[in-house]
Amino acid sequence: MEPKYIFKVGSVAVNSTLIMAPMDGLTDHPFREIIKQFNPGIIFSEFINSYDYINNHPFLAQQIVFSEDQRPFAYQIFDNSAERILQTALFLADKKPDFIDINMGCSAKTVSSRGAGAGLLKEPEKIKEILNLLTKNIKIPISAKIRLGWDEENLNYLLISKLLEDHGCSMITVHGRTKKQGYQGKANWSAIAEVKKNVKIPVLANGDVNSVADIQKILDVTGCDGVMIGRSALKNPWIFAGKDIDQISMIEKFNLLSDHMDLMVQFYGLKNGLVLFRKYIKFSLNVTTLQREIRTEIYNQTDPIILKKTLFSIMESQTF
Repeated sequence: MEPKYIFKVGSVAVNSTLIMAPMDGLTDHPFREIIKQFNPGIIFSEFINSYDYINNHPFLAQQIVFSEDQRPFAYQIFDNSAERILQTALFLADKKPDFIDINMGCSAKTVSSRGAGAGLLKEPEKIKEILNLLTKNIKIPISAKIRLGWDEENLNYLLISKLLEDHGCSMITVHGRTKKQGYQGKANWSAIAEVKKNVKIPVLANGDVNSVADIQKILDVTGCDGVMIGRSALKNPWIFAGKDIDQISMIEKFNLLSDHMDLMVQFYGLKNGLVLFRKYIKFSLNVTTLQREIRTEIYNQTDPIILKKTLFSIMESQTF
């Protein structure tokens, strides 16, 4: 009999090898409502900063909204304090996600310089403390996302991945670059393959997956259980349905962008929804070729109907 799932995160069944990455300020509830149409295996929240929970940040309530049909769904937390991570995880666990992920891979200076994100890779003992606290106090599975190390002189991905497994982690995502690289240079898929051989829990490969062909290549090279797709999914959500962007018609692209705008306005309100929607426009059309007055019109328009007409006209012209 064919299995009903491809792999499991703890007891959580995952039915696709293609996973939607958590991205700060981008994978919010409206964007996830768009992505869920393409049935990724897991959908992650945007980054949840423990400080925002501890300090009762007013935007946190919107950040933690998710719908039942976004499942399997995971919150991703970042911080450098095991105790704050635990407090935040306990709060989020009450919202009934399928599991909770700890960010140990963010290379942004504002995150890693405070010892959070990829900064945790420099402190294996703190990682042990975080995992021990979480697995002792949280009933749902805990996963983690890592990089290969801080820099080329400190590649500790095998040590960290084994440590994570030994202390109760249920899945590891590996971005095939160091913190110092950020998103520059080529992702090292061979190193991800080493992690997969190093542990028995599921491993997701991440980095340089820009096309449907890349999905099969990274799976072949790494032997991983799945592929986490981030920036490429912003430009081409259809990648989760096995289609490259050149297979998608202009009308399909526009309709998806239009639907996304509507969801942003419904969720955040007219003013904030349009402001927050602006950051997604560059993923659907080439704004760099537009004249300044047209860019100004796009990024300052307060009427969604007029904005849709403008975007349609631009997308139509850029198709030819």
